[in-house]
Amino acid sequence: MKELTEKMRQRISCHLIHITLSNPRTKGGVKKIVIRPVKLKGKLCYQKAAYEEKKVFHENLTEEECKERLEALLEEFRQVEMLTETERLTALISKKGKATVKIKPVACKTAERDLSHNRKKQYLIPEGKPIPYLVDLGVMTKEGAIVHSRYDKFRQINRFLEFIEDILPELPKDHPVRILDFGCGKSYLTFAMYDYLHDRKGYQVEMIGLDLKTDVMERCNQLAKKYGYEHLRFETGDIAAYEDGHSIDMVVTLHACDTATDYALFKAVSWGAKVILSVPCCQHELNGKIFCEELSPIMDYGLLKERFAALLTDGMREKLLEEQGYQVQILEFIDMEHTPKNILIRAVYTGKKAKEEAVNQAAALTNGHGTLERLLRNGEDR
Repeated sequence: MKELTEKMRQRISCHLIHITLSNPRTKGGVKKIVIRPVKLKGKLCYQKAAYEEKKVFHENLTEEECKERLEALLEEFRQVEMLTETERLTALISKKGKATVKIKPVACKTAERDLSHNRKKQYLIPEGKPIPYLVDLGVMTKEGAIVHSRYDKFRQINRFLEFIEDILPELPKDHPVRILDFGCGKSYLTFAMYDYLHDRKGYQVEMIGLDLKTDVMERCNQLAKKYGYEHLRFETGDIAAYEDGHSIDMVVTLHACDTATDYALFKAVSWGAKVILSVPCCQHELNGKIFCEELSPIMDYGLLKERFAALLTDGMREKLLEEQGYQVQILEFIDMEHTPKNILIRAVYTGKKAKEEAVNQAAALTNGHGTLERLLRNGEDR
């Protein structure tokens, strides 16, 4: 171990590209650590990123601090990769602390390296290349530049495509992927999904966008025809009343207001959708119906009660989906500074159901007033 530590210390300099420590010795806590050189206010330092299950913690170290901590960090992991501009060092560390080290020469293009702390993000939709639907929807200019006032929308679209990329292994490959987008509005994300899945990833897809505004849906159908999106169509309709005689593989619902989200989730469950992506909005239903004496410090204040009711609504939705056999994650869609409606529910059907006790504990706070709870427990689920 001391020999490995010394070899790595010798290679910590501005020529370092990254150090990755993985395969932790203990379960839970930090899964991976990545160290890379960055420039802050013109000075070189080493940024340490510690990855936990759903969080990343950053710390900036001097060169000496980085070298001093190295030995202690190596004791926590079994696998090491250290890449410099000229060499790649890899090491496997046994349970007894014996390290097997390999060093191979490499040739990295130093001209392409960027040591700035705020490096330009590489989006799934690249900047500088005009995308027809983004030009027509006012997000891009005809030259492919992002319209300054629409940059938040551009980031939102890319963030959503990252969620799509994560669930690609869950999508069927033996038949066209059928996707339903409830409350699609002007359909920025609907067009982005179709373009990404069909044109860039090569999936056979059949997509339907649904919204209440007839004129908007007519415009979207015109655009879909213009782009040659043969398997994308838009319909006018209400989420609660919508019926589809075919199987649905993925249901998307973004900012469906209040109980419209519940009806969308219920439809997704009843159709047996493999994937659900939902960003709820305006959860008012429980605000005037919940009461809990132990939570009076929250319930006695309107703003706090409103926010608590929204969180409780989404938490209950998660538990109900788990009860139906979905693996559920609650994720941040976009930064809070852009909108407070930034929670995304991502659910993938696995068949493994949550314990009934956990669902009942959550239901005790809602007193049976949640729409999704009533829909699923009236014998209408699958």
